[in-house]
Amino acid sequence: MSGYGGWKFLQSTYSNQLESFSDSASIKNDREYLTEKLSKPITLDDFMSDRRLMRVSMTAFDLGGEEWKGGFIRKVLEEAVTPDSSFLKRLNNPAYTSFAETFKFTDGKLSLDADKLETIGENFETASFRAAVGNVDENMRLSLNYQSKIVDIAASGSSEKTILYRLLGSVPVRTVLQTALGLPSDLTKLDIDRQADILKDKLQSKLGITNVADLASLDNVEKAIQRFHVMDTINTGSANYSPQSVALSILSGNTSGFGAVASQNLFLSQF
Repeated sequence: MSGYGGWKFLQSTYSNQLESFSDSASIKNDREYLTEKLSKPITLDDFMSDRRLMRVSMTAFDLGGEEWKGGFIRKVLEEAVTPDSSFLKRLNNPAYTSFAETFKFTDGKLSLDADKLETIGENFETASFRAAVGNVDENMRLSLNYQSKIVDIAASGSSEKTILYRLLGSVPVRTVLQTALGLPSDLTKLDIDRQADILKDKLQSKLGITNVADLASLDNVEKAIQRFHVMDTINTGSANYSPQSVALSILSGNTSGFGAVASQNLFLSQF
């Protein structure tokens, strides 16, 4: 199932699906490889030369597929241990910031304790599962990523402006909010402060959120995801159906092709 109905089904079966997925041979082998390689100190050069280790490690931070950016990744990791560096702040990518803060090569070496290794391994499994879900339905992957990241961003205790910047800097979070709030696709062409102002205004007018930190509440997380799926359904069908044509079909009893959520979609499209 796709749309919001598919999302609710995924949520109700999530634990069983994740467990089954994590028991697959490829995922178990990759996690064991990660644990073996990082259970003892490793140099930055050795880490950078091990493409499999980089792939598994970066996947744990939803950066899978970017391991080919060798020079860029090295700069991210080197700058993370430089006190005066503002590189990560200017990069404004929460995933890379989290990755760099965890993989901090002090004096050129990385040492991770057992608890941190366990967390990275679990994150690898869940991130891999989200990617696999995305191969079937990209909107489900975006929803899972949003659900996973929004609390860390919105409930970070940072200033409102900083939270807004981080929301805009996280690709899955920005994508979900952009669709849910009806933000223009070329929003990124504007100055970052202007983007933040527009996002804040839309959060208030569309979701009734005046304090951006409230995005972290369970109710608001679900509300944003629901609106994302509903608005995506409307946008996808807009080429063939206008709200008026949907309304006429509902009123005439001809709902074939619109599905059970047609009236809900129509209602939400007015806001």
